[in-house]
Parts: sequence; C-alpha cells; structure tokens
Amino acid sequence: MLFVCYPKCSTCKKARKWLDDHGIAYEFRDIKEQNPTAEELADWQEKSGLPMKRFFNTSGQLYRSMGLKDKLQDMNESEMLVLLSSDGMLVKRPLLVAGEKVLVGFREAEYETLL
Repeated sequence: MLFVCYPKCSTCKKARKWLDDHGIAYEFRDIKEQNPTAEELADWQEKSGLPMKRFFNTSGQLYRSMGLKDKLQDMNESEMLVLLSSDGMLVKRPLLVAGEKVLVGFREAEYETLL
C-alpha cells in the first residue's frame, strides 16, 4: 500500500495516524519530495473512478495563485495530468493506493473499507 502525502498537512497527519492506529502497513511518500508522475496519476484516476478535477488541491495556495478554478474548465485530461505532475502541491492529498483501489483525501469511512 502506498501513502502519498505532505507531512505538514493536518489532513495527512490524521490519515497517517488512522493507518498507524489500525496497524496498516504502508510505504510513505512525501508528495513535495517525489511528485506523482503523469502516468501514475492517470492510473490512479482510472482506479479511483473520480474525474481528474478531483485530484486538484483546490484549497492550496498554488491552485489559487494560478487561478485554476477558472482555467480547469477549458483543459482536457492530458493537460490536467501534465499540470498535476509538475508540482505535488497541486495534488489533493493524501492519496492512498491499495492495489486496485485509490482513495483521494481522507474520509474515515472510506479508509475503513480497507480493513
């Protein structure tokens, strides 16, 4: 299981604590140090069943400073993938990749489906 997060993010800290408290083993990956590639993101998006727009960290400073709220509607998925893979701070986190299942963000009820 791969856990992709930003260590300073409060939501990521909650998710990591939840995994640790439930004894779930995972590989930790700092999204700022090792940003997901476009290929990884495309694979994860397909497995998650979510639209590509859901992979954007809409509350992040970079997202807001780039004015992406208005720009995303005119982008295709390939353009979004290139943008997401350019900077980990654009990617919604945490990402939990468990085989064929990918969870974006942290909702305890979703994480419980992994047990």
